[in-house]
Amino acid sequence: MTRGRSDEAQKKRLLISVCVVSVFLVFLYVYFGSKNAAESALEYGSRSLRKLGTSYLGGDEDSDLGGKQDESSIKFGLDDGEDGYTPKSFPVCDDRHSELIPCLDRNLIYQTRMKLDLSLMEHYERHCPLPERRYNCLIPPPAGYKVPIKWPKSRDEVWKANIPHTHLASEKSDQNWMIVKGDKIHFPGGGTHFHYGADKYIASMANMLNFSNDNLNNDGNLRTVFDVGCGVASFGGYLLSSDIIAMSLAPNDVHQNQIQFALERGIPASLGVLGTKRLPYPSRSFELAHCSRCRIDWLQRDGILLLELDRVLRPGGYFAYSSPEAYAQDEENLRIWKKMSALVERMCWRIAVKRNQTVIWQKPLTNDCYLGRQPGTQPPLCPSDNDPDAVWGVQMETCITTYSDLDHRTGGSGLAPWPARLTTPPPRLADFGYSNEMFEKDTEVWRQRVDSYWNLLSTKVSSDTVRNVMDMKANLGSFAAALKDKSVWVMNVVPEDGPKTLKIVYDRGLIGSVHNWCEAFSTYPRTYDLLHAWTVFSDIERKGCSGEDLLLEMDRILRPTGFVIIRDKQPVIEFVKKYLPALHWETIATTDPTSEPGQEVDEMVLIIQKKQWLTSESIRETE
Repeated sequence: MTRGRSDEAQKKRLLISVCVVSVFLVFLYVYFGSKNAAESALEYGSRSLRKLGTSYLGGDEDSDLGGKQDESSIKFGLDDGEDGYTPKSFPVCDDRHSELIPCLDRNLIYQTRMKLDLSLMEHYERHCPLPERRYNCLIPPPAGYKVPIKWPKSRDEVWKANIPHTHLASEKSDQNWMIVKGDKIHFPGGGTHFHYGADKYIASMANMLNFSNDNLNNDGNLRTVFDVGCGVASFGGYLLSSDIIAMSLAPNDVHQNQIQFALERGIPASLGVLGTKRLPYPSRSFELAHCSRCRIDWLQRDGILLLELDRVLRPGGYFAYSSPEAYAQDEENLRIWKKMSALVERMCWRIAVKRNQTVIWQKPLTNDCYLGRQPGTQPPLCPSDNDPDAVWGVQMETCITTYSDLDHRTGGSGLAPWPARLTTPPPRLADFGYSNEMFEKDTEVWRQRVDSYWNLLSTKVSSDTVRNVMDMKANLGSFAAALKDKSVWVMNVVPEDGPKTLKIVYDRGLIGSVHNWCEAFSTYPRTYDLLHAWTVFSDIERKGCSGEDLLLEMDRILRPTGFVIIRDKQPVIEFVKKYLPALHWETIATTDPTSEPGQEVDEMVLIIQKKQWLTSESIRETE
């Protein structure tokens, strides 16, 4: 019995020891496992700061998008095995981000508590997120998204599902901006000051100026127009039939989708505001500026906004102003008119014509009036070291931009009428030391290249497939010039840190903007049918910026089924190809350095098409 009790006690002690050891091992596992899990969670969290997506398209949800080297260290020249990273998929941003404009994101302003002067419209200017706050995800289309209606039909109607905002239709119902009919939104051509149609309003302006046949293009001498506070850009849309192209500009304000509607219609337009910084356009770019009840206080800050308008107008350029200040007889409007008239007189503008509710002022052709002003007259002339073509991030100044000696001597811009203007070497070529022969050679090289592009795209495009085009590095604008016989318009983008050749683009009768591709462009998602990127990736690599961020930005602004043409070095092409599955892009064609006329020996061409897709949430909403 004693022995039995001893064995039983020994068994109990053994059992207790096993339990203690087990508990200890479990404790160790839980403690260290939790620590590792916490570290993993922290690591995942740090990687996911830039994901901000909830649903995924294809691929593995756990694919390691964040566990790669810092984007700024990515080099396009690495072989596949050196970086060891090929993305399988990108997360999809939440549906609420389907209209995200990263550098015009009101939420970013609120979250980072920026101290901005609302009276100066600083909250409508560009404020870009730091790299760690960028959205590293694909922007989803809205529920029911359809391939946009083709031009020219799109001028007058768009799919409501593509821009599901109808508040402007009710708010502006008495002005014929837009009308909702079933699954479409129609645009009758009305505006705040031209309820009965932009076409009649445009003809009346031409008649006021005594232009032949009531055609505002003035026999090809009026080609580029700046429409500020443009609404849904019906004014610019109706100018196109007169061979006039307008840069229609409006901020992302209470009418926040107006520019989105303009671009969906296939009308040239851009987001921007007359605030504190210069417009991203060179001096002497437009023959006509237009404001139809644009609700801008032109007298503020000693007329600084009107002086910015003066900077971008050509010698002899016009400012058409349709607003109550021009015709109303109440005390307040008469006071404003008196002050505005005095200001523009000191700026050497004269009234070309004033009729009914519109006044049209004209700038002088030479510097004679500026030089003949009394000493101390305000606003002053800009100092000689003030570069009127430096625009990126440059503050506006309260001074008058005078003309160059050449413009002063010739009494104008010396530009040929349209369409000869497109291929005639402009006088400002001399600013860069370019000869006429260099200009003509550049024009011919890009004509051959564009012909080659379209041959490669021949199975994918017809005459109306492409409407909104962006040349991401336009140089002299010869890519756009080569598209003159196609039913497209081109946003010509010139880098902010290179030669200021955007003025040559405008002198050819084209339009464009200055930009830095290390940042997002000021436009809505899904606004361009074709993006052309000539050595853009190589350029941002030299700046230490992220090629992946640029690809995501290109995807954001590209329409579903749209095209990308990348012309760059072979390592860049290989870098981009690795991202195609994750972006839901597919290769259409590639060329090697010897297969195309005028191709540089180290350049290749990659042509890509973006697939159309919907998130699971969008599909459910559509159903």
